[in-house]
Amino acid sequence: MPGRAFEVTDAPEERHYRSLFLSDVHLGTKGCQADLLLDFLKYHDADTIYLVGDIVDGWRLRSGWYWPQAHNDVVQKLLRKGRKGARMVYLPGNHDEFLRDYYGSHFGGIEVVETAIHEAADGKRYLVIHGDVFDVVVRHAKWLAFLGDGAYSFALGMNTHLNWMRRKLGFPYWSLSQWAKLKVKNAVNFIGRFEEAVAVEARRHKVDGVICGHIHHAIMHDNFGVSYLNCGDWVESCTAIVEHMDGRFELIDWARETRAKTIAPLLLERPKVAA
Repeated sequence: MPGRAFEVTDAPEERHYRSLFLSDVHLGTKGCQADLLLDFLKYHDADTIYLVGDIVDGWRLRSGWYWPQAHNDVVQKLLRKGRKGARMVYLPGNHDEFLRDYYGSHFGGIEVVETAIHEAADGKRYLVIHGDVFDVVVRHAKWLAFLGDGAYSFALGMNTHLNWMRRKLGFPYWSLSQWAKLKVKNAVNFIGRFEEAVAVEARRHKVDGVICGHIHHAIMHDNFGVSYLNCGDWVESCTAIVEHMDGRFELIDWARETRAKTIAPLLLERPKVAA
């Protein structure tokens, strides 16, 4: 996929797309970057918005209620987009599996479905699925998944404290947990196996690609014979997939764009060193 260029502006222009794909927001957890998501939703809109699972973290809410105003604002912002005419499609994941009892239902204009086939503007077809059914740990050893979820939540808690200090010092958002995950060989191997399994499922459906979430690893590639697009998440990467009006897909790294807007003015103000 081609590299992405980021413009540095004080006030980003509003962008309208044919489709927008968000996954793994994890509302109800302290690791959720709700403020960054609200900022993203302020400037990004689409004719169709897919919520690709784990939008609300039912696992965490069952063990202790956490729902600050920013999380409520995210829900209201999404519902408002639906009221303004966007088609809203919700594909529950493993953390919001309580919604899987409501496939075929509509809540506030939001369709709840198990999977979807999205036809892009150029005629290509994509399987849209959260992806947890391809995670052997979640499917066959849920107790182990909960254990891993606890360790992951601890890492995200450390990430929250670290970024609080970074904001106090004037530094932009950076994900400690994401950096650590991509340094662990087993995690990297798991990501590769997951991507291949999802690609196989896309070929089984005779589609051109797959759009998913679940593993919190935002990327777009064609390594397994079909297009693989992972939305990423809003606890680590703060990313989303968008489809332009011509059917072209783009991965938006909102944390990176925010860093660019924060750091660029500092670079411009840095005094020049004489040669």
